[in-house]
Amino acid sequence: MAFTTDSLQNRFGNNLNYTTQNINGVTIATEAFKRLNIDDQLGLLWFAYTEMGKSITPAAPGAARLQLAEGLLNQIKQMSQEEQLQAMRDLAAKKNTQICRSYGVLSANTKLAFWYELAELMSKGIVIPVPVGYQISRDASQVLATITELDFGQQITVLRNAVVDMGVDPLA
Repeated sequence: MAFTTDSLQNRFGNNLNYTTQNINGVTIATEAFKRLNIDDQLGLLWFAYTEMGKSITPAAPGAARLQLAEGLLNQIKQMSQEEQLQAMRDLAAKKNTQICRSYGVLSANTKLAFWYELAELMSKGIVIPVPVGYQISRDASQVLATITELDFGQQITVLRNAVVDMGVDPLA
């Protein structure tokens, strides 16, 4: 599907505040992701990594220094499931917590790999899994559909854009 102002208008309605010159799939998907509520953002990330994981897998861990995030992932693994979910929500909500500050200093590619690894840990049951039968919202489903229509490089860019601003940069 080609991205046109009409096709994007049909998917996202009149909430588009872009001129025709700077509308592109990456921008639209990124902005639409950021407008989702926290749980929809987390659900979309999980679906993106599980549904599109075959194409994302090689890029995320290979492009990042995941070892820099291992300590953070180990901290999350040691938490109760309720604490794990809260830590993920805090990251997406940019709460000023120790976990969010630790995440905030990671590079963009390491953040991308962190969420990939978190999805893997969720799939294995090591970290709180997505509830059985969970369905993402209509809005999140529309964003996911937009992402899946993008080429591989654009998909990675949208996911990187989605996770790069999460957490809190203690140096900012």
